[in-house]
Amino acid sequence: MRAPTTIRLAGAACLLALLSACSDREANLEQRALLDRGAEERETVFDLFQSDDPNRTVEVNKYIWRASQEVLDFLPLETADPFTGVLSYGYGRPPGGGQAYRATVYVQDPALEARSLNVALATQGGPVNAATAQAVENAILTRARQLRQAEERL
Repeated sequence: MRAPTTIRLAGAACLLALLSACSDREANLEQRALLDRGAEERETVFDLFQSDDPNRTVEVNKYIWRASQEVLDFLPLETADPFTGVLSYGYGRPPGGGQAYRATVYVQDPALEARSLNVALATQGGPVNAATAQAVENAILTRARQLRQAEERL
């Protein structure tokens, strides 16, 4: 019973030695060069905002996007998706406020208009009243207009 096990182990070692000798060093170098070249051409999400390609656009208003982040900077940003226009924030307390809020901002249109923005606010007890959400939307839109005016002056 010992001889068949030894023969199997020797056969496996020979097979492994044969397979390791099949390495093509030139092919590996070519693949490495292709991978390195691809890494140099890699794009980031910021390239989408600067692209002239009409097939790669982000349909959100950049002023509303930035204003949302500035107005809600006391909340921790959990996700930001410029393709769908969704900013999702975790729970946080406003400066001087006692109650924790969380928010989801949806920028639906590239126009700087009220219809482009939808804010959903909630507390740990449930959604807030509509007047509070409307006040946050107004603050974001006001800040977005300020950002646009400041950029136009430059």
